[in-house]
Amino acid sequence: MKLFTDTAWVFMRYLRGLLRSPFVLIITVVQPMLWMILFGHVFSSIGSIPGFAASSYIDYLGPGIVMMSTMMAGAYSGMGVLSDYKDGVLDRMLISPISRLALLLGSLLQDALTLSFQAALMIGVAAILGASFSGGLLGIVQLILIAVLLGLAMGALSISLGLIVRNESSLTAAVSFATMPLLFLSGLFMPLQLVPHWVEVIARFNPLNWAVEAGREVLGAQPDWSLVLQHGSYLLLLFAASCLLVVGAFRHYQRLI
Repeated sequence: MKLFTDTAWVFMRYLRGLLRSPFVLIITVVQPMLWMILFGHVFSSIGSIPGFAASSYIDYLGPGIVMMSTMMAGAYSGMGVLSDYKDGVLDRMLISPISRLALLLGSLLQDALTLSFQAALMIGVAAILGASFSGGLLGIVQLILIAVLLGLAMGALSISLGLIVRNESSLTAAVSFATMPLLFLSGLFMPLQLVPHWVEVIARFNPLNWAVEAGREVLGAQPDWSLVLQHGSYLLLLFAASCLLVVGAFRHYQRLI
């Protein structure tokens, strides 16, 4: 019962903080929308290439932008922990009787809610731009679950890094350095069959690419469930490893205070 109430308190605290300063949320939503609109129009002719993997480029791009938006939102989750660290709130919470697990669960729940909202919004934008979803509502729900899983894994990694560097500039630089290769060394914008082979090889180890390919499959009329399960399992393992890392980072930080 205490874990539940502590988790609810932490969840509401982070949610209130987000609602008080929604600027970051707006930016992380508006930017992917611009990418979807710009790339969807600039590269629309790619969809007419014989043998292209989708009936139109926006059909291909839409799931990728959904994954990109949740990944970027998760990647900056560590900024919230750094804000608490600078204000001394983090230290007070760690010496309080609040369950350490509740600190993590409450934060993840708030992230899951935010990421679900963002993913649903991006799907709506893709639909307005003409994307079709053969997988129907079930496929859309599965797409959102995959996107949230990716975002939570990135969020846990970001929080871990934030606790280690304890500096906003360092975290921002690290996120920028890490996310750009993830974006362009994947099949987000272009089918891997149309890029150099070395990009295709690296993309096999890219979490964003796992999510993008799984997301496209669940939206299809006849999903390749073996690929969905394989990439979904990779994301689950990444999420589990990220949770272990963030718990270790909290313990490391607690030993320093």
